[in-house]
Amino acid sequence: MKDLYDVQQLLKQFGVYVYVGKRMWDIELMALELDNLHRSGVIDDKIYARAKIVLSHEHRIEEQNN
Repeated sequence: MKDLYDVQQLLKQFGVYVYVGKRMWDIELMALELDNLHRSGVIDDKIYARAKIVLSHEHRIEEQNN
């Protein structure tokens, strides 16, 4: 898992499609959905941690751009 697209594809496997219209909001909502999937035991710790790192990185990039 290397970028935001990979996280989107992961979420899509579980029927989660995120498009709010603003990239920052999309990233934040993806993080919440990822938390819910992990809490439910659907996503293991390793995949969860990697996806959270990707989302944190993308979030920082968006903050710098605004």
